[in-house]
Amino acid sequence: MEGCDCIEPQWHPDELLLKYQYISDFFIALAYFSIPLELIYFVKKSSFFPYRWVLVQFGAFIVLCGATHLISLWTFVPHSKMVALVMTVAKVSTAVVSCATALTLVHIIPDLLSVKMREVFLKNKAEALDREMGHIRTQEALGRHVRMLTHEIRSTLDRHTILKTTLVELGRTLNLEECAIWMPSPSGVNLQLSHTLRHPIPVGCVVPISLPIVNQIFSSNHAMIIQHTSPLARIRPISGRYAPPEVVAVRVPLLHVSNFQMIEWPEVSVKSDAVMVLMLPPDSARKWHVHELELVEVVADQVAVALSHASILEESMRARDLLMEQNVALDLARRDAEMAIRARNDFIDVMNHEMRTPIEAMVALSSLLLETELSSEQRVMVETVLRSSNLLVTLINDVLDLSRLEDGSMGLDNAPFNLHSVFHEVINLIKPIGEMKKVAVSLDLASDFPESAVGDEKRLMQIILNLVGNAIKFTKEGWVSVTASVAGVDSLKDVSGSDFFPVSADGQFYILVQVKDTGCGISPQDLPYIFTAFAQSQMGAKKSYDGRGLGLAICKRFVGLMEGRIWVESEGLGKGCAATFIVRLGSPSMQTMIFG
Repeated sequence: MEGCDCIEPQWHPDELLLKYQYISDFFIALAYFSIPLELIYFVKKSSFFPYRWVLVQFGAFIVLCGATHLISLWTFVPHSKMVALVMTVAKVSTAVVSCATALTLVHIIPDLLSVKMREVFLKNKAEALDREMGHIRTQEALGRHVRMLTHEIRSTLDRHTILKTTLVELGRTLNLEECAIWMPSPSGVNLQLSHTLRHPIPVGCVVPISLPIVNQIFSSNHAMIIQHTSPLARIRPISGRYAPPEVVAVRVPLLHVSNFQMIEWPEVSVKSDAVMVLMLPPDSARKWHVHELELVEVVADQVAVALSHASILEESMRARDLLMEQNVALDLARRDAEMAIRARNDFIDVMNHEMRTPIEAMVALSSLLLETELSSEQRVMVETVLRSSNLLVTLINDVLDLSRLEDGSMGLDNAPFNLHSVFHEVINLIKPIGEMKKVAVSLDLASDFPESAVGDEKRLMQIILNLVGNAIKFTKEGWVSVTASVAGVDSLKDVSGSDFFPVSADGQFYILVQVKDTGCGISPQDLPYIFTAFAQSQMGAKKSYDGRGLGLAICKRFVGLMEGRIWVESEGLGKGCAATFIVRLGSPSMQTMIFG
């Protein structure tokens, strides 16, 4: 039995298969050689590519792979050792370059991934910037709308026009189905529908101000979306054909009643806000956007500002009208006062010219009659006539002086005069009366009291004579003393009151004159009225004496003209009193230096 040969006999390639392999290797080599050309073209056209050396390695790997397939074309037929050596070198080179390229890719793949992450991050940032730009464009559009609405709202200062313009412009800007204003009622317990955009206002459309939804709106500074079934949303006729619209309500702050009075919509202490309601068109997919709500809030604030300006204007107009009425009344009163002054002056002129002459004749004739031989009864009657005539002359002079002082037509006649002579002349006039009443009259002039001065001699004598005459009149027994001195700085400080501010000046000085008596005195409650004209007749302590209290009132006016102060002091009834005054006079030596 012959043994089996297990080795398969050598296979002789089929000529057709070899032909296909030959053609395939040729096209593979051609493709491998074309890929590096395309990579070279890509690198040349790209402006920036960070991994050019990797492409060189990859290109070398592809070229070697193509060369290997190209060399293998000669291995399909019997070939020499040189072909096998070249094929071995090509495959070894291809293995080395392919391993180097693989290792390089291991290092650059993380970088490529980080580049991808940066690309995703930059893409997200770009999208965020796009959204921000959209928000900025929305804000710009919102600002344009607000400026437009503000200009339209503030183009008038009539409150009804402001509200109507607000509704029209909001309806046009936001394409609203309806817009309305709810104002607080005069009672302050309800909100009443005052203005609408398209639909007429239903009769008796009132909402209680105590509703929870109203309180929510009043307590918020932002626009709120409310239910379409809310009482505030009933601003148009209800129809079942439409889908429920989206409704927004916002608070409109009004003024405080303590600042401005609103006539038609009076402010109440409970709530001081109105409500603006805005409704989108029904049967639409449109919803309220954030920028639209912001627009509504800004417009509500602008409406509040415009209403405040309108109220200020109305208040100023009312104040102007009232002021004009008051001015007219004051003008009429001024004319009446001028007519009264003219009538009074005419009356005084009549008294001065028409009454003074017969009275002076009565005084003169009575004086002459007293020098004749009269019986005691006749003498008493003549003395009564003479005393009454003198009193009437004094009263006429006092009324004339007082009227001139009140209308400002009386001034001072400043001229040099003998100051000592004024006091001595007053004492000489008063002493005979004191001797008749057995009242001692004394004069005490300080050693440094100047002998001459510049001022109104007649008015100064009238002041002193009036004070001394009053002291004699109200003193039944005792004494009357007159003291005069130059008022120093310390004495001026002591007598300075709220209505007296002495001013020292070169060539001027103050004199202090005091008249004391032991007469009937003055009660404390009568002291504040002692210098009031015609008040003497109402003072109980002096009802038994003649006179109407004009003398002291005139003295106070004269002292005021001389930039001084006068006052009366008394400890009470029966304890006498002291009348003191300070006036400013000029120095005759200084006047001589100025005018000499």
